[in-house]
Amino acid sequence: MTRIRLLTAAVLVVGVVAGPSALPAAAPAAPAAVSSAVSAQSPNPALEAAIAGLPTADATAALVRVSGKEGVWRGGSGVHDLRTDRPADPAARFRAGSVTKVLTAAVALRLAEEGLLDLDRTARSYLPDLLPAAYKNVTVRQLLNHTHGIPPAGFPATTVEESYEIRFQVHDPRAMVRSATSKPPEFAPGERQHYLNIGYTVAGLLIERVTGDSYERQVARRVLKPLGLGDTYFPGANPRIIGPHNHGYQTMRLDDGTVGLRDVSVWGATDAWAAGDIISTTADLERFTRALFQGRVVRGPLLEEMFALPKATDFKTGEPAAYSVGLSMKVLGGREVWGKTGGRWGYNAAVAATRDGSRTLVYSVNSTDAKGQAMNKVAQDIMVATYGRP
Repeated sequence: MTRIRLLTAAVLVVGVVAGPSALPAAAPAAPAAVSSAVSAQSPNPALEAAIAGLPTADATAALVRVSGKEGVWRGGSGVHDLRTDRPADPAARFRAGSVTKVLTAAVALRLAEEGLLDLDRTARSYLPDLLPAAYKNVTVRQLLNHTHGIPPAGFPATTVEESYEIRFQVHDPRAMVRSATSKPPEFAPGERQHYLNIGYTVAGLLIERVTGDSYERQVARRVLKPLGLGDTYFPGANPRIIGPHNHGYQTMRLDDGTVGLRDVSVWGATDAWAAGDIISTTADLERFTRALFQGRVVRGPLLEEMFALPKATDFKTGEPAAYSVGLSMKVLGGREVWGKTGGRWGYNAAVAATRDGSRTLVYSVNSTDAKGQAMNKVAQDIMVATYGRP
C-alpha cells in the first residue's frame, strides 16, 4: 500500500510589530530537517527540496499533490500562521484565484454541448443590454481564449497598499463590464491575445443569462456536486475563508512606514468573481484536474477547445498565443504541460497536467508576493521539480 504522510518543516519564530495584522518580513529560514515519506513507488527528492525550509521570505506554507501514471507524491511544508508557528494544515482551503477560469470555461463548454451557448455566436447577441456596439463582433469563444479585445475594467487602486484599504469593497460584475466597455477596444477581435479577467466576467454573466440561474449554482450543479468537490465553494461577498485554512501574508508597506508582512487572509474577492474567486483544496482540485483531462467534465470535440491555442499573438510581447479556452500551455521538460495558475493576495495556486494525464500537479503556495511580476520562487521550484525546466 502506498504510504503518504505530511512533509513538515521546522518553523521560524517571528516577532510581532505594531498592529494586529502586521508582521515583519520573514527572513529566509535555514534549510530545515525534513521528515518525508512519499509514495514508495515514486519518491521525489526534488519536490521535497522545493518546499523544504518554509517559511521563508517567499512563502509561509506550501501544499503539493502529484498524481498520474508516473507516480503519486504528497507533501506540505511551512506554518498555519506566523503567530503560533503551528504546522501547515494539509487539508487547508485556500484562494485559488484564476484557477476559477478553468471551471468557468468547463461550464460554458458544457452549455455549448447542450446547445444553450454557441461559441461562434457573438456575446452581444446574448447580452444586448450590456455590451455596446463597439464590441458587437466579439464571440463567446474569444471571451474564453482572451482574444476579445475588451480592456480591463477601471479599478480604484494601483498598489497593494491601496488595494488593502478597499479590500472589503463589493464589486458588481455588470458595473465592471460597463466600465471596461466604455473604453475603446484594444484590438479587433481575434487579432491578438491579452490575458485579462474581464472576458470571464462577461462569460459568467452569459452563463447566468442562458440558464436563468446564478453562475455559482451552475458551477456547483455541473462540476462541483457531480465530482464530489465538497471543499470547493464561491465566497460571494464574504471576505473570510470558511473552514480550515493556512493564513496568507503579503509583503507591503505597514502602518509605521516599514515594509513587512501583513496577514491578508481576510480579503474580499468580488472583483474577480467568475474569473478568480473560488476557494478550494489541493485534494478537490486534483480530483477536478484528473476528471477534466480524462474527458469526464467536458466531453468530445468541445474538450479539444481547451487544448487549442488561437492563431494570434500576445498583445504585449508579440509572442504566439499561450492561452486556450480555460487553460494555458508551456513546454516543460520537453513536453507540453497544460494548466492554469492563480493568484490572490497571499495565495498562489495551480493545476497542471500533461495532455495524456500521465502526470498531474496541484499546488497551493502561501506566497508573500502573490501578484508579483515574476513567478513566486517556491511555486516555480515545484513546477520545475514536477515537470522539468522550460
